[in-house]
Amino acid sequence: MTEKNNKVAVVTGGSRGIGRAIVLALSGMGLDVVCNYRSGKDAAQETVRLAENLSGRVTVMKFDVADHGSVKKAFKEIIAEKKRIDVLVNNAGIARDNLIAMMKSDQWRDVLETNLYGVFYCCQAVTRQMLKQRYGRIVNITSVIGFTGNAGQANYAAAKAGIVGLTRSLAKELASRNITVNAVAPGYIETDMTSELPDAAKEAMLAQVPLGRVGTPEDVANAVKFLVSDDASYITGQVIHVNGGMFMG
Repeated sequence: MTEKNNKVAVVTGGSRGIGRAIVLALSGMGLDVVCNYRSGKDAAQETVRLAENLSGRVTVMKFDVADHGSVKKAFKEIIAEKKRIDVLVNNAGIARDNLIAMMKSDQWRDVLETNLYGVFYCCQAVTRQMLKQRYGRIVNITSVIGFTGNAGQANYAAAKAGIVGLTRSLAKELASRNITVNAVAPGYIETDMTSELPDAAKEAMLAQVPLGRVGTPEDVANAVKFLVSDDASYITGQVIHVNGGMFMG
């Protein structure tokens, strides 16, 4: 049975894939988890059901991380109800792939607003509470693409690279108040997003992975679980790469 504690976690984009695995991992640690989603209420409720089967505590909250006003309102409500937020995992993200010569401005804007602005909005919304508590753990989900780049994903790569700079800057700003800020960079992970890739693209990606297998959402969640634990209390401003050796930086 899960050992309960009074710590509260917020996971954005937690209804499926990597986000769901993170929600389950944190609830398995005994945290009271708020699972954010933008669409797909049924998937979010399935995440709750899976957590309950493991004796976890998970509630869902719908808001768009790209909407600054919605983020501020949601975090205000969470703090009013839970009285604290100890862990924030910024996982929500989208892809709008296209070659730069054909990329429309809204494809660029939508990805930056969700994948980078959304991380900023959520970090800003939680910071005052964490400073007051003199405790916090922030983990931002970036990507191997933010380090290697990828043809057809200039918008996604720019956003994910931006997360790394944001992570390191916040780590320096908040360290004196016992708040750590780190990032996890997944590589080729089996998710709904990657399952839609053509077989040739999947084979090409797998050929770049020295460990010779596709990663699982749980592989990523395990890294997040470590970073929010007391075992990682002296780690901040770092990026943990979870990619089977696809990128070694």
